Amino acid sequence: MHTANHRQATIAGAMTIAVLAALTGCQTAPPAPSTSPEVVGEFRAGSGYLKGYLDRKHLPDSLALLPPPPADSSAEAAADLAVYRSTRALRDTPRWTLAAADDNLKFPRAADVFSCALDMPISQTATPHLNMLLRRTLLDAGLSTYGAKDHYKRQRPFAALKEGTCAPASEAALVKDGSYPSGHSALGWAWGLVLAGIAPDKADAVLQRAHAFGQSRVICGVHWQSDVDNGRVMGAAAVARLQSDPMFTAQVALAREEVADARSKGAKSPLNCAAEKAALGR
Repeated sequence: MHTANHRQATIAGAMTIAVLAALTGCQTAPPAPSTSPEVVGEFRAGSGYLKGYLDRKHLPDSLALLPPPPADSSAEAAADLAVYRSTRALRDTPRWTLAAADDNLKFPRAADVFSCALDMPISQTATPHLNMLLRRTLLDAGLSTYGAKDHYKRQRPFAALKEGTCAPASEAALVKDGSYPSGHSALGWAWGLVLAGIAPDKADAVLQRAHAFGQSRVICGVHWQSDVDNGRVMGAAAVARLQSDPMFTAQVALAREEVADARSKGAKSPLNCAAEKAALGR
């Protein structure tokens, strides 16, 4: 009897292993993350902005997550105006010039934002996976702001006060786009969080630059401070959601390898990082 039971258990075990092996063999490995803009595709044809990792219906909902923007005549609105007024002294300074550069979200220029903070080149050729991470998370974080943007339709400072900005070429489009929360701030903070995870030894420098990227919107005159503060909330929410996306996490792993490889070869940022540091007052 013992021998028969042992034989049955052995057979059952073998059958289980065979079934598991067959099932495993039938599974298809997920495709590797692409570094090709043509393969990823544009969010809107001709826009230059690539599709994000997440379907839009899976993005964090800014209308659900954020409080309403400050009401007119409230203490919070007065604080927004005070911050805006304090930044007018920066007009035509190096910080103003940097804010104008930060307005540009088109690649390859946008890849330069964190080059000094990481102290290495970031580009389609030098670090294709890192570059693609920035291009795709731009959409995920930026689009996460539109529930509140489209609902509240808050007026931007330059439109409300009839003053110029550091990005006059963008004003016609910006005046039609809600101010609250800031999409630039959301994607800049998302970039900072992602890069801080990839290069933790540079986290402080990266997050300082991400914070400055958001503040550039106030300095530029295109956002109120509360727009920027709540944009950062949405950037963090988008990154939290991205952690469960397998394509994103796979690309993060490959980007981490690129950073390690660049460092092993002594690669340095090609930008004038001393000028950036001076503009930021550091």
